[in-house]
Amino acid sequence: MKIVIASDIHGSAYYAEKVKVAFEREQGELLVLLGDIYNPGPRNPISKDYAPLKVADIFNSLKDRLLVIKGNCDSEVDTLISEFDFSEFSQIFADGLKITLTHGHKFNKDNMPVNAGDVMCYGHFHTGFITEVGDTVVANAGSVSLPKDGSTNSYLTLDNGVLTLKDIDGKVIDCKTIKK
Repeated sequence: MKIVIASDIHGSAYYAEKVKVAFEREQGELLVLLGDIYNPGPRNPISKDYAPLKVADIFNSLKDRLLVIKGNCDSEVDTLISEFDFSEFSQIFADGLKITLTHGHKFNKDNMPVNAGDVMCYGHFHTGFITEVGDTVVANAGSVSLPKDGSTNSYLTLDNGVLTLKDIDGKVIDCKTIKK
């Protein structure tokens, strides 16, 4: 199963559309959004083409292939424009791997959940990377709309045991094969 994982869109219709294009280009079967879908939050600038209702329309069109994790900037009112649910945290199984999905403000590489599994993906910090913590491959999807610390607009793919960090246009930044 090919999974496309993005985070921290913060209400940008421009970058929400880019996520949809990347999902289609990647021929993903599941799109995971790791939180902070609509709201900018108090420490971030307003993202390019800030339009939460347009963002909702874009992702509502993908609702049957979407898994959304609640971020620290997501609120209960966001569910009023969403035709999908927000989960606090999720663990899924794909291609024989146990995958933990979280936003990152609670669990991250410095605060791992018990039994994180083979892979843990999160966002929140707006900087993409792939590393290992113990036996778990840990990745931050970065931010689609507001990258920080010199990183680029990025997302992850997970396909046949290979986790790949890509820029928004699909260029590979980093890649890691997950050992089972």
